[in-house]
Amino acid sequence: MPNIKSAKKRVLVNDKKAELNKSVRSAVKTAMKKVDVLVAEGKYEEAKVALSAAFKALDSAAGKNIIHDNNAANKKAKLSKKVAALASAEKADEKPEKDAE
Repeated sequence: MPNIKSAKKRVLVNDKKAELNKSVRSAVKTAMKKVDVLVAEGKYEEAKVALSAAFKALDSAAGKNIIHDNNAANKKAKLSKKVAALASAEKADEKPEKDAE
């Protein structure tokens, strides 16, 4: 523990900021996991809604410099790709049914 008053304050402030940053990172991970679970279950509409929530969480974290902008962009691209693949799979499933009629 430091002896200088300003150094003591820095320790307290850094601990507080680390705690806040940890909660934001956790919220980002949770939002991303929600999208992954919905994609795995094949729920496209719900995944689209969860995707926008994940984008909001990622943009917020990047804006606060908790994660790097490029890191947020990479995560957004990967999530978008998964949801788009689910959408194309849904469309592929619908086409044979229309042809059968």
